[in-house]
Amino acid sequence: MTDPIADYLTRLRNAIKAQHRVVEVPASNLKKEITKILFDKGYILNYKFVEEGPRGTIKIALKYDPVNKVNAIKKLIRVSTPGLRQYTGYKDMPRVLNGLGIAILSTSKGVMTDKEARELMIGGEVMCYIY
Repeated sequence: MTDPIADYLTRLRNAIKAQHRVVEVPASNLKKEITKILFDKGYILNYKFVEEGPRGTIKIALKYDPVNKVNAIKKLIRVSTPGLRQYTGYKDMPRVLNGLGIAILSTSKGVMTDKEARELMIGGEVMCYIY
């Protein structure tokens, strides 16, 4: 697999379209950090790290509106790919839907959202947009 983050986002996207309640993805440290951010920002209901085998898995409970069954995640967009890395400074940080969505960045201080990176005045690789 050449792009594990794109695979992670595609598994989430496919589970949302099929209206699954839970999705399992292979674990890595980067995917764990992205999952924690999604939980903290309210895009997923819950998550659990299962340590089975050499890598383990992440079980993610997707969040749906109880009335009209619409998922909390409307769109997942992969920005930086292995073939074309996208970096940004803190002054040129992207604003997703004018602040309604989040951009997830990989910085020298770890994985964080665009707002946190702007506050710390550090740039990094823009991995994905979520809204």
